[in-house]
Amino acid sequence: MGKLFGTNGVRGVFGQDFTLEFAHDLALSLAVYFKKGPILVGYDGRNSSPIIAKVICSALNYCGLDCNLGGLVPTPALEYATKKLGYSGGIMITASHNPPQYNGIKPVASDGVEIPREDEAKIEEIYFKKKWPKFSKIGKTGTESRVISTYINGIKSQVNWKKIKSKKFKVALDLGNGAQATAAPILCKELGCKAFLINEKIDGNFPGRGSEPTPQNLQKLSGIVRKNKAALGIAFDGDGDRSIFCDDQGKILTGDKSALLLANHILNKHPKSKVVTCLNSSSAIETLAEKTKSKVIRTKVGSVEVSRKMVPQKALIGFEENGGFMYGKHNQVRDGCMTLALALDLLASSDYTMTEELQKIPKTYTTKDKVSCTKEQAKKVITYLKKEQKNYDTTDGIKIIFDEKNWVMIRPSGTEPIARIYAEADSESRLEQLMSQYLKKTKSMLGS
Repeated sequence: MGKLFGTNGVRGVFGQDFTLEFAHDLALSLAVYFKKGPILVGYDGRNSSPIIAKVICSALNYCGLDCNLGGLVPTPALEYATKKLGYSGGIMITASHNPPQYNGIKPVASDGVEIPREDEAKIEEIYFKKKWPKFSKIGKTGTESRVISTYINGIKSQVNWKKIKSKKFKVALDLGNGAQATAAPILCKELGCKAFLINEKIDGNFPGRGSEPTPQNLQKLSGIVRKNKAALGIAFDGDGDRSIFCDDQGKILTGDKSALLLANHILNKHPKSKVVTCLNSSSAIETLAEKTKSKVIRTKVGSVEVSRKMVPQKALIGFEENGGFMYGKHNQVRDGCMTLALALDLLASSDYTMTEELQKIPKTYTTKDKVSCTKEQAKKVITYLKKEQKNYDTTDGIKIIFDEKNWVMIRPSGTEPIARIYAEADSESRLEQLMSQYLKKTKSMLGS
């Protein structure tokens, strides 16, 4: 039996392994899983998304489930609205940061959080058995126009919005031609910020800088921040759940660094809290947590792993090193707009700039790279490294631990035919040496 779900939802190339027939059958499986409606359906700005949405809604209706179409919205907006507006579940049509030819489906539980791994397995079992319900009654498809307003009001309720408004911040937004263009500029306006917009036109081809924000493609954002003396810059991915920050000096921050910055602010206000993060995140979070008597819980890589661990643990914070930050008081999911509001909340409560605030967190040196390979090839590399190394963790791929501040991690991607390599070290030179050594080693084992 094949596997449909990757690290984050089901994805494929539209018209190839992700066909309308496949989307239809998966929607029938989701209808069996959800059992009852109404289901909230939303989609990102990809060219194929509206077509897939029609198929999804039709299949749900065929199974007798009512659904409402929320239209083009960011993933975290769909998730929050599913919970807040009382839906039985949600379906987001998105391939997140993948290239334009991809699309995908992300099911959301009634609590507004991505469904757990064990439920993904249940849906796969339904799909492969193909035992759909017999036609009995037709459900209805309506529209849901409250998604964005509900989302923005929810975010504002979690920060001191009056104080933020009084500061009249200048903010640069690189919307990446993606779905967050429907919400982030509105939030900035309601928080009294002057927003300078880049790549604000929604376009499924992501012509501006691609669907994934990286240090290499955010130089325009840096320039706009410096030119306009903005308090910060922020760039979103294709579906708006991840965000990468740029400080007031125009320096692009890693996802780890921005997460540490926000965690420091939040944990100082709420000591003795819980933080959930993946194995490939910086060890500096343990240092910060210790100062506020907080606890760090590590998971496998993937937002589903973090989100679903946050729920039973009642964790206040969750994050991934890729710019995915989760604030438990709002919703236990990655949320680019909530992250922006938290950064503004931090600056509004401080007499310091973002650059100065960054001096308060432990110094951390992290990097990542990738090599093209199949999952089977990546597994062979991991098997070899296990024989070669003494101190390692194989919870997810392999994490080779030299000491608490120096490690390398290699794991097959759950969304692309690549292996990702992550590293952290106690100095820039040690980091370069580690990454160079293991990148070379991995490539030689793959014969490339």
